[in-house]
Amino acid sequence: MKIHEYQAKEVFAEAGIPVPAGKVAATPIEAFEIAEKINRPVMVKAQVHVGGRGKAGGIKYAENAEAAKILAQSIIGMEIKGLTVQKALITEAEDIISESYVGIILDRVTKRPVIMVSPAGGIDIEEVAQKTPEKIFKLAVDPVVGLKSYQARNLAFKLFRDINQVRATTNILMQLYDAFWKVDASLVEINPLICNTDAKVIALDAKINIDDNGLYRQKNIAAMRDLDAEIPEEVQARDADLSYVKLDGNIGCMVNGAGLAMTTMDLVKRYGGEPANFLDIGGSSNPEKVVTAMRIILSDPNVRAILINIFGGITRCDDVATGIVAAFKELSPSIPVVVRLTGTNEEAAQKILRSVNLPSADTLDNVVKKAIELAGL
Repeated sequence: MKIHEYQAKEVFAEAGIPVPAGKVAATPIEAFEIAEKINRPVMVKAQVHVGGRGKAGGIKYAENAEAAKILAQSIIGMEIKGLTVQKALITEAEDIISESYVGIILDRVTKRPVIMVSPAGGIDIEEVAQKTPEKIFKLAVDPVVGLKSYQARNLAFKLFRDINQVRATTNILMQLYDAFWKVDASLVEINPLICNTDAKVIALDAKINIDDNGLYRQKNIAAMRDLDAEIPEEVQARDADLSYVKLDGNIGCMVNGAGLAMTTMDLVKRYGGEPANFLDIGGSSNPEKVVTAMRIILSDPNVRAILINIFGGITRCDDVATGIVAAFKELSPSIPVVVRLTGTNEEAAQKILRSVNLPSADTLDNVVKKAIELAGL
């Protein structure tokens, strides 16, 4: 789950990380009022879950409150990479002397959080990694021991030489690491971390991605979710306890188990198709989940055939088959559907499918080939 910059800055401020003064505005009038209270030049920053806001015209400098209102009027409602800007952050403008990058990401290879810093801030870290990788410094932190102050200080010296700025950055790194764990983040990022003309080190921007698996204990963070910025089908799937990710292909996939789902998608590509989604119904045998899954897949106009691949362990194949039949009666799909059900109560499931003349296949390869054939690919 992603949260907006203004929300991430609230988390940072709570952790003690210095951020510019500012508030979020939903209307130009609110932008005027916020800028008037700040009473100095401000930045008007679009709040959307995509990068490249500045290049798209979503970040502007305003000399005064009236200018902030005019800019907010043009920014709120604009579209950036397919997302409509609903709010703008009105934040104190800073005179920048230097820009650095600081981030923490969960590295699943080392199974540790990795801190990355770079004196080349203000641009995408991917671009730095590609063009000047020698400017990126990394530290994998032992999660049992945690980040030590001397480690943070060593990283801070990669960014600054002035001892006061090094000390300030050391504190920021320690606070950022604590915030990373506290909110169950998968990524925290400050880009840029600036030094201003007063020689103060400030987090000018903020980004936090949250591990969805930790949201059950992050009630305050979960309340920050912006449903307008998410794909509606993914929201619907999450509410139904389904794992769904929309893709750009033409073969809709309904599978149980993440490993089987990935294998099915790999085979779809191997035999010339493109998966339209990842959809894992999990271990539940609830027929209603199957109906919901079918409805979500059918909402994608690019889908030309639906492939249902179920291995019944905990999941009962006959319950899934009942759900498939119920989905056909309720939704009347106009595209072909091919099914493979094997495992628990397989024979009963096959009998249910035969009663409605649904095509089935006996092997994983065959069901994939049949789906691609029925899709006319």
